[in-house]
Amino acid sequence: MTSGEPATVARTLLADLVATSRDVREASRRLAKVGRLAAFLRRIGADDIEIAVAFLCGGLPQGRIGVGFAALGEVRSTPPTSSPGLTLGEVDEVFEKVAGTRGRGSMAARVEQLRDMLGRATRDEQDFLVRLLHGEIRQGALESVLTDAVARAAGLPAARVRRAVMMAGGLGPVARAALAETDPDLSRFSLRMFHPVQPMLAQSADSVDDALARLGAMALDHKLDGARVQVHKDETEVRVFTRHLRDVTAAVPEVVEAVGAMPARRLVLDGEVLALGHDGTPLPFQVTMRRFGRKLDVAALRRTLPLTPFFFDCLLVDGQDLIDDPFSRRADALAELAGSRWLVSRVLSPGPGEAAAFVDEARRAGHEGVMAKSLDAGYAAGSRGAAWLKIKQATTLDLVVLAAEWGSGRRRGWLSNLHLGARDPARNGFVMLGKTFKGLTDELLEWQTRRFLDLEIGRDRHTVFVRPELVVEIAFNDVQASPQYPGGVALRFARVKRYRDDKTAAEADTIETVRAIHRRAMGQDDGSARPDSSSDPD
Repeated sequence: MTSGEPATVARTLLADLVATSRDVREASRRLAKVGRLAAFLRRIGADDIEIAVAFLCGGLPQGRIGVGFAALGEVRSTPPTSSPGLTLGEVDEVFEKVAGTRGRGSMAARVEQLRDMLGRATRDEQDFLVRLLHGEIRQGALESVLTDAVARAAGLPAARVRRAVMMAGGLGPVARAALAETDPDLSRFSLRMFHPVQPMLAQSADSVDDALARLGAMALDHKLDGARVQVHKDETEVRVFTRHLRDVTAAVPEVVEAVGAMPARRLVLDGEVLALGHDGTPLPFQVTMRRFGRKLDVAALRRTLPLTPFFFDCLLVDGQDLIDDPFSRRADALAELAGSRWLVSRVLSPGPGEAAAFVDEARRAGHEGVMAKSLDAGYAAGSRGAAWLKIKQATTLDLVVLAAEWGSGRRRGWLSNLHLGARDPARNGFVMLGKTFKGLTDELLEWQTRRFLDLEIGRDRHTVFVRPELVVEIAFNDVQASPQYPGGVALRFARVKRYRDDKTAAEADTIETVRAIHRRAMGQDDGSARPDSSSDPD
């Protein structure tokens, strides 16, 4: 037990969490949602806090546990019990056991474990658990809402809790500290070696002039289309983490060697890793991502597909935390460490002519565009603030696949026409924007058909509906008003650019981003609603 925590209390009933989830789903205002969540969090024991937070965010503490649609289909008809008795701890123990079941006959064993648990659940509890395993919890308790609820329940400033979450990489441990300790010290959730922080994200700008008007003094970087990495070095040990904080050190020895040779004992760097062609231009994103597979022969892949790291930020050097320092200071520190070899192409405080030439240079080099960064801003870990702006050549959105239609003619037998959805944070769901089958190669058609059938949650004669998990980058010409779709807007000439397997549905672009694009195109944007893109500054 952590110092300052109260004595162990009775475990929380799953029925209480399910009732809270229903109440929050029915509440229309954010403050009401926060209040109901805070009231629930105040009355649960320390051992249940992280479990409850994960469930209310729509996830499991264990992450994926190897249970697909087919397995859930086998257990959905399990007769319920009439009275609630399952505790959060008991449910978590079952999920832990299911996640650890491996080997021959493991699927049958997982199904039996789930069937036994569901047999001890009421009808409402069964519905919640199945939706939880499907990834379909829709009560509006996103992590941001829960973070505010934790702050209210603990009587702490919301900004203090949010910062701790950013540094911790997740809400669970912060919630336990804030709620279970008599005098919580959240300062321990700070930048630490080998504890990656959530990456700083970017909004969008229409042009360099737009970025300059919004940022003032700024730097321009080439916008790279690679894999985002955060690298920690402590003496001779170097570890590499993805944008989702997963340790991929073993897969990227080139990054380990580059940072290991830098003249500093302790470092935390932010950057991108790219596979480059023989002419030095970047290979497609999907090619780079081949180096991050779960099972791979790193030595062989390194020979045929070498990676090159490019760093664009320095969060710590020789024990000095720079995360709150202005970007200009962090840029200077990085330049001293990385030199020209490992430093992203950058220009500081460019004039109009220099900026235009830099943008042209980035595009000739095969990059997506440029990043504009305020010279005065700190590193806002996990934030999508206005201090970093991406300026792309083509207009794209990261959307979620909601369904797919069976193809005809040459595409018969493949799931082809994609139903595209933008994220709707206000309703914790997705808003359909249109359909497209353009840009799909035979290889993609074959892959997505297999993937969609794994994610299937229902179908009719022509359409397979899927769990909203896959993120796809969509290029388009413009956004038009449309009474056909509930969001009131639709994409014109949408086409698939690539699947974003490095992003989750929670990071897809929002419906407000799409509406803002439409308003600007119609000359109606007053600047109050800037695009809230979830894209990272790749």
